[in-house]
Amino acid sequence: MAEEQPQAQPDQERPARSGRSRRKRKSGGGRAAQYWMVVSSPDNFRKTREHGFAFQGLKSRHRRRVETMRVGDRLLYYVTGRMGFAATVTVASPMYEDHTPIWRSSRRDEDYPWRVHIRADVVLDEADWVPAKELAYRLDYVRKWPPEHWTLAFQGHIHALPRADFTVIEDEISRSSRRRKSLAG
Repeated sequence: MAEEQPQAQPDQERPARSGRSRRKRKSGGGRAAQYWMVVSSPDNFRKTREHGFAFQGLKSRHRRRVETMRVGDRLLYYVTGRMGFAATVTVASPMYEDHTPIWRSSRRDEDYPWRVHIRADVVLDEADWVPAKELAYRLDYVRKWPPEHWTLAFQGHIHALPRADFTVIEDEISRSSRRRKSLAG
């Protein structure tokens, strides 16, 4: 026979629940994770790598976008010049401001002040970066531009991506990583 649980009276406080609440478990306090593409020069990507993928700075004009980032959001890196996808990371902190010079921009006064801590998920060696032209035709995000101008989708600094597009790219990055590991032995 089931034991009857006492009912809390309206004027009595309920004891605190142990463990994490449902709200805290979800990314960003209940909203679904967002997916982002950081467009980076090879030099700036190298600097992020040299700092152990511990944090990422974003340009001053993108403050509003960075403010919407939450712990658990996902970022992927598109490296200009090479036109390839190089890594995926997970946002590990809310945005904070830091003016320590790390990344470079064509604007002398740009110091990428809006930062988030990140945790590396998959980081490829340069030889294994996934060429964007192999995936562009599969991405909904790229369809905003005429097919002959698909590279316009990869200009700018930070872009919100549909989850499906992020998954397509992340799957290819993971496949490239597994290929390298299987070749290494």
